[in-house]
Amino acid sequence: MKFTRSCGILVHPTSFPSDFAIGDLGGGAYRFIDFLEETHQSIWQILPLGPTGFGYSPYASYSVFAGNPYLISPDLLRNKGLLSEIEFNEHRVAQAVKVDYEKAFANKDILLEKACKRFYERMDSSEQKRFEDFKKSNAFWLDDYAHFMACLIANNRKPWNQWEEGLVRRDKEALNTSKKNRIVEIEAQYWVQFEFFEQWMALRQYANEKSIKIVGDIPIFVDHNSSDVWANKRYFEVDKTGNRLLVAGVPPDYFSDTGQLWGNPLYRWNELEKDGYQWWVDRFRQMFSMFDAIRVDHFRGFDAYWEVKSDAETAQYGRWVKGPGEKLFIEIEKKLGKLPIIAEDLGVITASVVALRDRFHFPGMKVLQFAFDDPDNGFLPHNYRNSNCVVYSGTHDNDTTIGWFSQAPENEQHYLREYTESDGTDVSWRLIRLGMMSVANQAIFPLQDFMELDGEHRMNFPGTTENNWLWRYTDSMLQNIDKERIRQIVEICNRNARGSHSDKNKSDF
Repeated sequence: MKFTRSCGILVHPTSFPSDFAIGDLGGGAYRFIDFLEETHQSIWQILPLGPTGFGYSPYASYSVFAGNPYLISPDLLRNKGLLSEIEFNEHRVAQAVKVDYEKAFANKDILLEKACKRFYERMDSSEQKRFEDFKKSNAFWLDDYAHFMACLIANNRKPWNQWEEGLVRRDKEALNTSKKNRIVEIEAQYWVQFEFFEQWMALRQYANEKSIKIVGDIPIFVDHNSSDVWANKRYFEVDKTGNRLLVAGVPPDYFSDTGQLWGNPLYRWNELEKDGYQWWVDRFRQMFSMFDAIRVDHFRGFDAYWEVKSDAETAQYGRWVKGPGEKLFIEIEKKLGKLPIIAEDLGVITASVVALRDRFHFPGMKVLQFAFDDPDNGFLPHNYRNSNCVVYSGTHDNDTTIGWFSQAPENEQHYLREYTESDGTDVSWRLIRLGMMSVANQAIFPLQDFMELDGEHRMNFPGTTENNWLWRYTDSMLQNIDKERIRQIVEICNRNARGSHSDKNKSDF
């Protein structure tokens, strides 16, 4: 699918300003959409929106279908009359540049419980119909998820393979007894998901009305401690008691000398194929009900994935195993049509990965921070073979551009200075300008680079589990960005997707 020449910003909702220790889908999100409109940008890219588990990683979620309860905005709950002004103010926290997860969880748990109680007490017939329609249309994942979360909380969030045996094995009698005993908790989970999706879809509509498209993120692997694995063990490399047998990772690479041991259970692709890959079709269908395009994380894993034994201490000693390849995407296309998918094709990329990507005309990714070691480097703009790609200064896994440049080898610093005819003092804007001027159909940059922030504001350190996913900004930081400078480069480089220059290039995205 052809992508319009356009540009935008990568920032996750947890980074937005708010009064509750974590960004959410309230006022900060709407002000960010307004900022995109004011600067003539038309793309907002985010990380996965699922409920986060260990380490707060968006890529380690309790469900690939559910929404993160802590992104629900108390402001919007108050506006609906589900929270009183006193309750709202009692749990407010001063804006900061880091997420305080523990404080956010403690405060929002109290507020969500109060709002949930009022929802069930007060809902009218119209709201009840929306609620019942939501539960019915999402029953294929929601029922298992609500039960899973009720059990998880009752078991102090221990992994599901450490619960009572009947629940681990999903014996019918044990499941029914558990549901009866936890009906209140399950009903609460239904409402939380309903409210999340109400808030999210309203925000998406607001963005779309301003000609802003949202790019979501679909992780290839799922977390072991998730409702997805618990309810669908036959699709994953786990034994009857839920213990992992084979896990995911990547071999040694740019980010780590020992590789990255992710620990996600691998798929039993032969079992998924028997069902026509329906579980994956359902994933993509739901994602495209939420987003305008999708970045498929670790795309190369669909061609071949790195298999590691579950007791391995690092990812060094694994092996490449053939993935489902084109069979999966043919089935998805057959059932859902051609979709605007971006392939995250970074890392060890083979000819077969490129062939799979190009077979379906998925744009790949170009990361400028990887570019400055050799004139033949494929990430340098003069080496882009065509426009069907997305260029970034860096991603959520990279340092900020200023942080990266300050630690880059001298030969890379020198080459960047020569390539951009600069002294390196405004390196963030130099890479933004390079990306904007390139032939890539889309140019997307982390918000930190527009703010010219250093490495203290990095979002994630791949291969580590601490001090990640913390970065936030304040309202004043967004207001201080040079909007006119962004508007100028957008217009000069013909990336105003809502402007007259782009009309001749209109496409589905």
